[in-house]
Amino acid sequence: MGENGEEESMERVLKYHPNCPGCKVDLYKNSNKGYPFRELTFIWIVVLSCALPIVSLFPYLYFMIRDLNIAKREEDIGYYAGFVGASYMLGRALVSIFWGRMADRYGRKPVIIIGLATVVIFNTLFGLNLSYWMAITTRFLLGCFSGALVAIRAYATEIFREEHQALGLSTVMTAWGIGLIIGPAIGGFLVQPAEKYPNIFSKNSFLGRFPYFLPCFCISSMAFVVLIVSFWCPETLHNHNKSNSESIESLETPLLLDGNSGNGKKSSNKSLLKNWPLMSAIIAYCVFCLHDMAYSEIFSLWAVSPKKFGGLSYSTEQIGEVLAISGFSMIISQTFLYPYLAKLMGTILVSRVAGILSIPLLASYPFLIAFSGVTLWILLNVSSLLKNALSLLICTSLTIMQNRAVDQDQRGAANGIAMTTMSLAKAIGPSIGGVMISWAQTRLGASILPGMQMVFFILNVIELIGVFMTFKPFLTMP
Repeated sequence: MGENGEEESMERVLKYHPNCPGCKVDLYKNSNKGYPFRELTFIWIVVLSCALPIVSLFPYLYFMIRDLNIAKREEDIGYYAGFVGASYMLGRALVSIFWGRMADRYGRKPVIIIGLATVVIFNTLFGLNLSYWMAITTRFLLGCFSGALVAIRAYATEIFREEHQALGLSTVMTAWGIGLIIGPAIGGFLVQPAEKYPNIFSKNSFLGRFPYFLPCFCISSMAFVVLIVSFWCPETLHNHNKSNSESIESLETPLLLDGNSGNGKKSSNKSLLKNWPLMSAIIAYCVFCLHDMAYSEIFSLWAVSPKKFGGLSYSTEQIGEVLAISGFSMIISQTFLYPYLAKLMGTILVSRVAGILSIPLLASYPFLIAFSGVTLWILLNVSSLLKNALSLLICTSLTIMQNRAVDQDQRGAANGIAMTTMSLAKAIGPSIGGVMISWAQTRLGASILPGMQMVFFILNVIELIGVFMTFKPFLTMP
């Protein structure tokens, strides 16, 4: 081996710090080259626990607002429902950068634990709310302490070997997408048990007095189990602020340097706000997030609205059934379809094509009201299945681009910025959705895009803007 070869070999040897959790993880990754089932499972259940509370209320939010007697007219229910949906995202937007910095300074694991603990507390309290303002407050606080979603995105990049990193981030998006589907299904099936199952639950029982508690309690119980499990997960953040005597040269089992391993030194001092590959991916992602949250709010409110207002008059159980079917299909598409498409087309082209295909699909939604019975059920399920699968392909591609644009020492902060801007977009989404539903129900006889046609037209305009942002010169590969 020549001199250059010896120097290259030495550059691939890291100082192993026995007290550094990140070094221990890197050593484990070097010695364990098998399929990371355990790590994927942990990421899956953490993301799912955080995603379920976000939209589990959508199937019954219409009825909750009605029961809280805050809306003076039936047409105003969607208006007030939008602010309850937006309060979580507003709280998350205010503190996501803070949680990102905490994850970079103190580690991913503490932030994940705090986030799961607050899901248990505030999601349970939401099910016990007695007033409109209590509902908004508990949702806002749940958003303020949702740092786990910031930390887990960085964690998913660092816990895997390089060949499994795309799979790790894909798992985050898959679990997120499934949570956004299963959550409403849980809410739809378990809400108002005293009315649905009077032979089991009395109207004077606890669940009769708190008809929206059961779905919240089930989700919080799952989060509690995941919280206990998270105490045994490894930390991935490198911490080399120890004396040199506490480190040893690992020559027998060298830790190979890659873009995700830290050596205790800052790999980049570049301002994140000047990192255009990162910021362009975040901005495009935010536009699609605004669209997806507005769509989620609109879809549920539209489906349960009376037919006289252009809705489908579906029950909470029927909406839960539709969303559950969509969720199951997303597991298959994201696990098997996305890795193949990303390898075949590349991440940018996948998001671009998925966005384009979503536009004619959304345009067909208002015309589903012309059908009924089994035909409507089939068409609605197929439409919902395709729409959610396409949205997940877009979000996965843009998330991968965001994490590839930064090194480990900035990844927590970068995900904090992404979560802040994304949360602002998602806070606007439900508000827009609720307001648009209320507005559409007052213009059923309009000559241009009457009723729900205008709502889905506006959604398509937002989607089209997002598609334009996937082209150069706006979007740049890291």
